[in-house]
Amino acid sequence: QVQLVESGGGLVQPGGSLRLSCAVSGSIFTIYTMGWYRQAPGKQRELVATITSGGSTNYADSVKGRFTLSRDNAKNTMYLQMNSLTPEDTAVYYCNGDIRNSRTYQRFDYWGQGTQVTVSS
Repeated sequence: QVQLVESGGGLVQPGGSLRLSCAVSGSIFTIYTMGWYRQAPGKQRELVATITSGGSTNYADSVKGRFTLSRDNAKNTMYLQMNSLTPEDTAVYYCNGDIRNSRTYQRFDYWGQGTQVTVSS
């Protein structure tokens, strides 16, 4: 089993900041690209940002310059620093990982359960 657990969501005022974390645990052989996605009410899930195992990042245009994605490979953890938040950033944020399982040796897309981010005054 591989588990992805998000933390750090919550309520923040416009212009504020939050830092999301995604910790991966379980039968991990290799963690390849990881990423954050979000889904606002009534909308489809959308890409926020991705990061390769080597640290190369890719951001959605809507978050460029405001969000910073990083990962600590030694801790199997990914972080999303979100600054200058607006109400349009309100959504459930999901962690995603392309991971090879050490027990089955299968490579699979794993998802966390999601963490709510609400930006409101």
